[in-house]
Amino acid sequence: MRLFRLLPLLLTLLSPLAFADSNYQVELILFRQASTPLLASQPAPDDWAGDAQLPASGSERSTALNAEAAKLRPANGYEVLLHQAWQQSVGPNPVKIALSNGQEQFGQYPAEGTLSIKRESFVDISADFWVNQFDADGLVTASEHLKQSSRLKNGQPTYLDHGSLGILIKVTPL
Repeated sequence: MRLFRLLPLLLTLLSPLAFADSNYQVELILFRQASTPLLASQPAPDDWAGDAQLPASGSERSTALNAEAAKLRPANGYEVLLHQAWQQSVGPNPVKIALSNGQEQFGQYPAEGTLSIKRESFVDISADFWVNQFDADGLVTASEHLKQSSRLKNGQPTYLDHGSLGILIKVTPL
């Protein structure tokens, strides 16, 4: 009988722990079909990163999806544009991370975008990436845009597809 009186108190004390931030390894591969030319479209906005933060200094991790990335080579019709892994604290409030790869030209990168990630019962992500092509003066002449959201299973690679662009992402609890 005492247990039933203590149960509400125990649930009240333990419920914040269920939604506390936890550490995860996040790994993302952004790739495109190599034979598909970049079509002229609306270029990425100048403030493509917005209020996103860079992965924390020292949070870089070794990539684990190397075998999958190796299959995404030009001989198979693909090109890896960005492959990065880092440790991230994830909780119920979305964290928005800015990622880029390549030589910056006037605030733009060949591959740039943001990844928002949060965890309640499941890990939910929203990816917003741009692939840019530059002219000799460093101005963006063509862009492709991938914007997708997904619910992930812990430790399972998830594929997001949008036209000639794709993302392979894996989020693993540490």
